[in-house]
Amino acid sequence: MSTNKLSELTGDYVLDPAHTRIGFIARHTMATRVRGNFRTFDGNAHLDFDAPPRSSGRLTIQAKSIDTGNRQRDDLVGRKFLGVDDHPTITFVLTGVEQSGEANVEVTGDLTMRGITRPITVEFELTGAQTDPHGALRIDFTGSVTIDRKDWGVHWKAAAGMVSPKVVLQFDVAVIRKS
Repeated sequence: MSTNKLSELTGDYVLDPAHTRIGFIARHTMATRVRGNFRTFDGNAHLDFDAPPRSSGRLTIQAKSIDTGNRQRDDLVGRKFLGVDDHPTITFVLTGVEQSGEANVEVTGDLTMRGITRPITVEFELTGAQTDPHGALRIDFTGSVTIDRKDWGVHWKAAAGMVSPKVVLQFDVAVIRKS
């Protein structure tokens, strides 16, 4: 997809939760990996590919919607790692976008988890852009970033040695243009 084509994608978008996956991978006991995702989230963005720094957006994840395929583990991770009772949401507020290739963008923003806000940058690849059967433009992106859970106050003593401090956040995102 060419740069000229990217500029045609400028507009206001809403997240399509039916076609979006927000997940994570954490190494457990230094041998296995625990994979999971969040089931409930919403978001919107203004994407400006002519002037990427003017882009803005917000993603809100319901922390209790964590799903690792094991309800007991979900409850433990929710309470001990995410602190869902005091911090029911995880948010990402977009602070900048920079084109880093023909179909790649670096999205920088503030990730707030457990009441702690830290900046992160996610490298996204544009994987599709097409008009859906209803006439709306849909864009698909995929990206990931590795974070250190300790930066967000996850120092739970049982986690030491059992769960790696590095957690990979994964995003397969579909957005629908509203204007």
